[in-house]
Amino acid sequence: MSGIGKVEGVSIDKIINLLELDNYTPEIDTKERLITTADVNRPALQLSGYLEHFEQSRVQIIGNVEYAFIQQMSDEEKKKRYGEFLKFDIPCVIFARDLHPDEVFLEVARENQVPLLGAHSSTSSFMARLISTLGEQLAPCITIHGVLVDVYGEGLLITGESGIGKSEAALELIRRGHRLVTDDVVEIRRINDHTLVGTSPDITRYFIELRGIGIIDVKALYGVECVKEKQQIDLVIKLEDWKKDAEYDRLGLEEEYIEYLDTKVVCHSLPIRPGRNLAVICETAAVNHRQKKMGYNAAHELYRRVQANLNKRNL
Repeated sequence: MSGIGKVEGVSIDKIINLLELDNYTPEIDTKERLITTADVNRPALQLSGYLEHFEQSRVQIIGNVEYAFIQQMSDEEKKKRYGEFLKFDIPCVIFARDLHPDEVFLEVARENQVPLLGAHSSTSSFMARLISTLGEQLAPCITIHGVLVDVYGEGLLITGESGIGKSEAALELIRRGHRLVTDDVVEIRRINDHTLVGTSPDITRYFIELRGIGIIDVKALYGVECVKEKQQIDLVIKLEDWKKDAEYDRLGLEEEYIEYLDTKVVCHSLPIRPGRNLAVICETAAVNHRQKKMGYNAAHELYRRVQANLNKRNL
């Protein structure tokens, strides 16, 4: 692993771009201002004057109810309520449903350097999207050396020592119709207790390094249908040099696991030997893993048949 840790925060500027938000206060810097929690707040109580237990670190969202309430106030009362509300160190205030802040709100926000943003969707659907996006961006994250490919909908993470053939296997999988997520560096985030999602660093996205050839752009060579921005990690294939005296699992009755960010993922150790088609084996492993999730395990079925045959002979 080349790095591990929890993301300290995500810039408001990045959230504006990800969620395509309108910026009503472009003169306020949003690149350095960070959001540090995925929780959000609808400030109905705060706008009515109750400021006890106010979670100022949360993004504040104003919907129809809050908007209708503040429109009933006089300009003098608005200035007082806005001043009390925006004096806190709030990351930003977002107006949903194409609502716009009034001039008093804009004036007080500029005085307190609080960005005001706008969303086009309904309040509830925007909140769900915002919480999901913040949860992903703020999730614990590590970077590892490997290749991540979407094979029949299964996130296949291929790891192993440098030069063992990970990129070559990924390229053959791409030629067989599967999709590349990232090569060389995989950023893994734990979205929840059971889900790991892998993405690529922006700088290397959709590039593959092939020794002897150099860097190739998969998106440019094979088309947008052969790449993917992110993928849940379902299975790990660990490539290793073939060792004559080593014992390898030949039945698969017991699953082996590897842990990333305290989350277990099924892992298969695959010995490399001349003549083995890595892409076909990886593809088969992904399909077999999918079949197991659907309730069928070929190894258990074989074991059942052997036991049934033995019991029949003993009768």
